[in-house]
Amino acid sequence: MLKIFNLIAETITTMKQKLLFLPILFALFLTVFPANSQNLKALVGGTLIDGFGGVPIRNSVIIIENEKIKAVGQVGSLEIPAGAELVSTEGMSVLPGLWDMHVHLMINGHSDYTHWDSTYIDLFESVIMPSSAHQLLMAGITSARDLGAPLEASINVRERINRGEIPGPTIYVSGPFIQKEAYPGTEAFRWGVNGVADAKAKVKKLADAGVDVIKLIDQDQMTLEEAQAVVDEAHKYGLPVVGHSHRPEEIRIGLKIGVDCFEHTGLSSAPEYPEDIMLMIQERSAQMNRGPLFWTPTVEGLFNYESVRDNPEKLDDPSWHLGLPDSIILDIKASLRFPGRMSYFQLTPVRKPTLERKFNQLKQSGVVMLVGTDSGIPMKFHSQSTWNELDVWVNEFGYDPLLAIKAATYWPSVAMKVDKEVGTISEGKYADIIAVRGDVLRHISLLQDVDMVIKKGKRVK
Repeated sequence: MLKIFNLIAETITTMKQKLLFLPILFALFLTVFPANSQNLKALVGGTLIDGFGGVPIRNSVIIIENEKIKAVGQVGSLEIPAGAELVSTEGMSVLPGLWDMHVHLMINGHSDYTHWDSTYIDLFESVIMPSSAHQLLMAGITSARDLGAPLEASINVRERINRGEIPGPTIYVSGPFIQKEAYPGTEAFRWGVNGVADAKAKVKKLADAGVDVIKLIDQDQMTLEEAQAVVDEAHKYGLPVVGHSHRPEEIRIGLKIGVDCFEHTGLSSAPEYPEDIMLMIQERSAQMNRGPLFWTPTVEGLFNYESVRDNPEKLDDPSWHLGLPDSIILDIKASLRFPGRMSYFQLTPVRKPTLERKFNQLKQSGVVMLVGTDSGIPMKFHSQSTWNELDVWVNEFGYDPLLAIKAATYWPSVAMKVDKEVGTISEGKYADIIAVRGDVLRHISLLQDVDMVIKKGKRVK
């Protein structure tokens, strides 16, 4: 009897020890074999356009682990881990999250800048910019370059998005414009410079605040020394400089001082860029040791103006209401009642015929073109602008759709020096991925209704 009692006691003691050890065993198990159902996703079946510009991959498989892409392959050749969440992309085009390289989060389509700035500047950070960011994300824009807004608001909105407090793309901000003299009433987001020392001080202030890029405009109104100081100081802090290219002399000076990326095709109705400028661009583009010369043409707003004026139904699209209170929605609508009367666009019909010629000059010059839209200008909403830009490139100007997508994915990541992290669907990069039902290479306009948006591994649409 005593032997039986001792045997039972030993068994109970052993079981207790094992039970105490179970949590340790379980923790070790999770380390070696993570809970795949929570950490892993597999996008299966779609046609993958990876952003590099090569032949699409049919019946693709993309394995996402946490925030990043773990593996890319095809059905039958890439094993799907047990327990992974399966997401069917059958019948869909799958591509990297889009970039828009020229947005204005602080505006949203209103026709009167003076009224907008004076009425809503105190709401930029809390309402307007978060609303714009959310609209971009729902349109499949997972990264964007915001070129012009009050400094503190720019930094704070960017950081709130990065912390996951509000929805939006990964934002790269310039803060205020740098120019010779701020326009009256715009001093909160336009900084004038007076002399070389002041130019350097303004750039240093932006750099110290943590901006991602410096925006320079009206450089033809500065002294060459002032403009050069802006670029040199920015480059000292590792910041790229984008410069306006509305006037020929802006381009000439921008090329002389080393601007990294030009914005727009220009306000002029001249039929083409002057020959000397094209020679300067070609010479700079040939200097590969300096990296590519980038250019963001932003043609959509101008090219489509007359169509929107004469067929204003798209202005009623509720997608641009997201995040805005009714009072602001009504104010924007009221400002757009007469699209044909806006002073902003009166020269546009004269300029439209020159856009394709200038676009093709840039295409043939050796610059690397980036998709950007000037989103937020009158009648141009963050929920619509980017796919409209791609549509004009492809369907109006005959640009190869694969290369257009590359200009909205891979090349922007290179321009912003984050191509090791994002911009393509490849192993080790953040899982910024979108999908649309149908063949986007045949019908680029499918991007107006993105079915799936994944940002850093998390599905947000």
